[in-house]
Amino acid sequence: MKVPLSWLSEYVSLPAKITSEVIAQAFVKVGFEVDGIEEQGKDLKGPLLVGKVLSIEELPEVKKPIRYVGLDVGEKKTRFIICGARNFKVNDLVVVALPGAVLPGNFAISARLTYGKNSDGMICSAKELGISDEHSGIIVLPEGKVGTNALNLLDVADTIFDIAVNPDRGYAMSVRGLARELAGSLKCKYVDPADLKSAKKLNAIKSSRAVSVKIEDKSGADQIYIRTLEKVNTKKPTPLWMQRRIEKCGMRSISLAVDITNYVMLELGQPLHAFDADVIVGGLRVTRAGKFSKLITLDKVERKLDPENLLICDSKSPLALAGTMGGLASEVTLQTSKIALEAAHFDPISIAKNSRFHMLSSEASRRMERNTDPAMAEIASARAAQLLIDLAGAKYVGTAKSGSPITKRKVKISIDNISKFIGYKYSIKQVKDALTVIGGKVSGSSNLLSVEVPSWRSDLVTSADFSEEIARINGYELIPSKLPIGKSGAGLNAMQMRKRQIATMLANQGFSEVINYPFVSQKMVETLGFTGDRAKSFRVANPMSEEFPLLRTHLIPGLISTMIRNIGRGMKDIAIFEIGTVFRNSTPLGKAVTAITNKRPSAKIIAQIYDGVPKQMLFVAAVVSGEKELSGWQGSGSKFTWNDAVAKAVEIVEATGNSYEIVSSDLAPWHPGRCAELKVNGKVIAHAGELHPRVISELDLPERSCAFAVIISELPQAPVTKAPKIWTMPAAVQDVALVVASDVGASQVEAALRIGAGSLLESITLFDRYDQIGDGKVSLAFTLTFRASDRTLTADEVASYRDQAVTSATRLCGATLRG
Repeated sequence: MKVPLSWLSEYVSLPAKITSEVIAQAFVKVGFEVDGIEEQGKDLKGPLLVGKVLSIEELPEVKKPIRYVGLDVGEKKTRFIICGARNFKVNDLVVVALPGAVLPGNFAISARLTYGKNSDGMICSAKELGISDEHSGIIVLPEGKVGTNALNLLDVADTIFDIAVNPDRGYAMSVRGLARELAGSLKCKYVDPADLKSAKKLNAIKSSRAVSVKIEDKSGADQIYIRTLEKVNTKKPTPLWMQRRIEKCGMRSISLAVDITNYVMLELGQPLHAFDADVIVGGLRVTRAGKFSKLITLDKVERKLDPENLLICDSKSPLALAGTMGGLASEVTLQTSKIALEAAHFDPISIAKNSRFHMLSSEASRRMERNTDPAMAEIASARAAQLLIDLAGAKYVGTAKSGSPITKRKVKISIDNISKFIGYKYSIKQVKDALTVIGGKVSGSSNLLSVEVPSWRSDLVTSADFSEEIARINGYELIPSKLPIGKSGAGLNAMQMRKRQIATMLANQGFSEVINYPFVSQKMVETLGFTGDRAKSFRVANPMSEEFPLLRTHLIPGLISTMIRNIGRGMKDIAIFEIGTVFRNSTPLGKAVTAITNKRPSAKIIAQIYDGVPKQMLFVAAVVSGEKELSGWQGSGSKFTWNDAVAKAVEIVEATGNSYEIVSSDLAPWHPGRCAELKVNGKVIAHAGELHPRVISELDLPERSCAFAVIISELPQAPVTKAPKIWTMPAAVQDVALVVASDVGASQVEAALRIGAGSLLESITLFDRYDQIGDGKVSLAFTLTFRASDRTLTADEVASYRDQAVTSATRLCGATLRG
């Protein structure tokens, strides 16, 4: 939100010589980012005077509309200026920059000959003065004395702060809220602009001619005030001071009635809407759309209504999208003389649904969906009504209201619990002062305090909420910087260590880590051929993008999308990995549970929490394509192959200290003949290999692209790894070549050889596979290494061990020794 320092200063007693940088830092200190600081008038130099239009001469010989304007700027003679704008007439007051003036952008004004006429100055627009983005015409002043300083009249010299307001701090989308925060940060006096006494005076006036109101849908609103005014002169111009304040906040002046509602909204944070009371039939009501099917809003768009849209209607038709935008049929125009002024506290979720359903975000909806102060409906409507009386000559008719009384919430908080939660020992005074600054009323003088929560802080519910406010107001610099130590100590747990170990290992080997959003499209799921649990996903109720509405069940879709994006940007050789959780809709979910935060939940509550969330597994996955060793002047490099992907998956499993077996697999999206499946203790924990040609073709990936995925959360925690023995005796090596059926895996044969080889077998390595034997047979050649710790093995001993191993392979795998 943009807010001018001149407006803030009305409610905060700022030090005389405070700088804009100090004010910006004060906002940052209490959690509000300052996106920008604009020093209006800093690069603007006079003379700029108020001028009165005396004559207008059209220049017909020029192709585009050009006027030769005679002006009275308080001099003895008429000053003539060339101007192309057409939004002013004779006797209007305008802003005139005389020769010698300098406008923003170092634009110097001088007298010059143009279109055959002498132009002695410039008539200025708001954009040319740097006070707003409005450039459709020059500034027409509603008031001012000819020849006086226009810069003073326009209140140009000001500092505008652009404050980023978090979604949970809707109260700060107002001068009132930001002034309170600034006063608390700087420890200055604060004056609340909300005047309840004036509201009570207007409430006392009753009349049967006042427009009535009723909340029919109690879930949609709990407070609404309708103040009726007649004999409103809507043709009167908005005072210049009000126009300027609205412009400084980033909005534009429209008309007196609309400007008043916007002004009060900016000041107090309460959106209002003015209805033409003469078109209202039978009073107003807050209700759901139900049978109403359409509404033409103020932007002249016909909107198809959803039955659940929250509306303000009369007895016959819808008049406004509640809290979002008014309807065209009840718009206040220059012919309107009777106004029904509405202010309400709507349900934030209902307004957010209105806004999102119609893709219509307004200044009102942005405040309503962040939750406004329910007490402001009464006060803000009274403030706007009084401005209509003062500025538009309106006569007040009466007030109608509906809703339940506003209850004051009281909460007990423990200073000890807050100090423990934050990690800093706060005094009673620090706690009381902080809660008083944010608007609370605090009582008590011991550890346990009673706090009356301000009506605009519906977000303050738990002890954690109050802890955050106390820490924020007192300053985060008080909190010592030390690592919190849990019951198990300050180190990483086993799974955290595993993640870090795997990530470091892959990064050291040249892989780049990526972090993808956990959302996928149904099209990608179908393209990759996911079935079973991998196809059972959760649809997000309010997705960031309608293109990606599903929670991911695997990491490969996100990695492939990242690969495609990088290839499109010119990358040729890619090796990327990700470590993250996946979500599978494989078991029914329990009811969602909200746990308390001031102490550890019970075992039952913890179990219910886990029952209410999807099954989540931790994966590491990677995709690779192109060259793993780059080609250069020394020769050709080497490309990634599916064996590299398998090797990386094996390396990850081995790094966790687990034993495994490898079998062939045809799991999508891998190539059926080039995919390996890794099992640990009989459980599948990884797949690796080359992607299916169909997938590569449909997604336009590089040929022979490969991928692997390992479920690292399913890998057992291995015992402490022991260092290998240091041998002093020589090894004895024996090679065997065995012929087996082609559907027998090398890992099966290796396991059989180990069983028969005995305890002196040190290692076994597959070094050759020959497929050209025929009859569905293959030849597998292994190197067996034997070693004893206390002696040198004889040739007969080693031959015996080898024969035992071959016999075991023959018995278990049907292997025969190749001749």
